[in-house]
Amino acid sequence: MLKTAYSFFIGILLAIFVGFGISAFYTQPKAPEFPNQVTGGKELTEQERQAEQQFNVEQKEWDKKMKPYNRNVSIMTLVAATILVTISLLFDRKIKVLSDGLMLGGIFTLLYSIGRSFAAQDSKYTFLTVSIGLAVAVLLGYFRFIRPENATATKSKRK
Repeated sequence: MLKTAYSFFIGILLAIFVGFGISAFYTQPKAPEFPNQVTGGKELTEQERQAEQQFNVEQKEWDKKMKPYNRNVSIMTLVAATILVTISLLFDRKIKVLSDGLMLGGIFTLLYSIGRSFAAQDSKYTFLTVSIGLAVAVLLGYFRFIRPENATATKSKRK
């Protein structure tokens, strides 16, 4: 039970590490701030109306900047997830508990990447990201769960 909790903890920390690492070195565009002078009353003054219109223009510009930012973050996390899963397969027979933590970290990071691809609002890119995620999951399942059973069955037939 303790090994499972440890692996899960390592997985969560790895996903957080990747997410915060990317945000530390690839900062997102600054979101516009809603003007303080707009009080939200029934009738807006001309100054409040202009401030609100300016905010709406800035918000649309920020939205345009966020789409490629989210796509780029998704790409970076997808690469990181693939690396984590690959490393987990390399450690599979040597350090099982660490391998499980790396695998979970890769899966959590992959989920984060897919979520960021949704935020990019590009259905073709999201489909590509989900497709790569599916391929990674299927290959991971094969190498972690099916292939070891086939290797054991083959060895026992030879004896």
